[in-house]
Amino acid sequence: MSTPYPSLFEPFKLGALELSNRIIMAPMTRTSSPGNVPNENNVAYYRRRAEGGVGLIVTEGTCVNHPAASGYPNVPFFYGEGALEGWRKVVDAVHDAGGKIMPQLWHVGAVRRPGIEPDPEVPGYGPSGMVSKGKKRCHEMSEQDILDVIEAFAQAAADAKAVGFDGVEVHGAHGYLIDQFFWADLNERTDKWGGDLAGRTRFAAEIVKAIKKRTGSDFPVILRWSQWKMQEYTAKLVNTPEEMETFLAPLVEAGVDIFHCSTRRFWDPEFEGSTLNLAGWVKKITGKPTITVGSVGLDNDFINEGSPVFKEANTSDLSELEARMQAGEFDLAAVGRALIANPNWANQVKDGNMDSLKPYQKEMLAELV
Repeated sequence: MSTPYPSLFEPFKLGALELSNRIIMAPMTRTSSPGNVPNENNVAYYRRRAEGGVGLIVTEGTCVNHPAASGYPNVPFFYGEGALEGWRKVVDAVHDAGGKIMPQLWHVGAVRRPGIEPDPEVPGYGPSGMVSKGKKRCHEMSEQDILDVIEAFAQAAADAKAVGFDGVEVHGAHGYLIDQFFWADLNERTDKWGGDLAGRTRFAAEIVKAIKKRTGSDFPVILRWSQWKMQEYTAKLVNTPEEMETFLAPLVEAGVDIFHCSTRRFWDPEFEGSTLNLAGWVKKITGKPTITVGSVGLDNDFINEGSPVFKEANTSDLSELEARMQAGEFDLAAVGRALIANPNWANQVKDGNMDSLKPYQKEMLAELV
């Protein structure tokens, strides 16, 4: 049976990375790892999505080995013998099911509040000590702090390769630490880690360089970034294609292999005068493969500003996604809530069983936990 969306199901190859199709499982925080160690429930959760036909799974955010990396309880760590062994079981299960998987490496930065493991006394860390536009203070990172975090990301990537993952994704979006360095409202540093737009990318670029040095050129590195923040949905890092080029150039030079371009609705144009979305502009400027994301397969974005509750959504036709992919606007599409609603979503889309796809309802959050 031919699929109604052939572009979604073409193989993808980048160096040593070979995917059976263009569907990515988006990273979604689950807070379901007591003791910060992936358990058998986590193994089964990821196995089901691999069996369901996704080309690549990007895990929930996993905390690198730094005292302030974690911002939420029961989030899995990416260090320590127990956690790494738990992740090895996840990798083995996904590979046994024919899938590919990468961890998302994460440091929450200034978002952290006291009381969170592993040390409840550790405050949030940020580039300039600000939590939100100068209204609150956290620990302002020293030069040594910055170098420590870079090393933590590099070691996590090396551990990911040793455990058997197929690459790593670096979380540089949504107002967390790397994004805080990007964001002028939170990065007022006057040293080499701040200043102009290019200077504010240095922290992320050095993380990518350190990962590449530790893991080799053939180990893929995805960078997830966003204009919007959880703290401010209308935020913009760049306002023009020229600013975007300035922002992206150091990251390309550092060795980013794929850009994961986070938006709330993939169909929204990024700049006036063009229908290209964020992933489309990034690919046009850099020539690098890009992942689009944002309400794929559903008709509603995921959350109201200022509310932690995911909105319900009905299933949506994928014809616009297919058309944009056929046009070469982007290379891959990340799917989040639709895969929570239905682990077999990818296979059912491939087979044309669109009537069997489930809408996303709030009670399906149970699958996250």
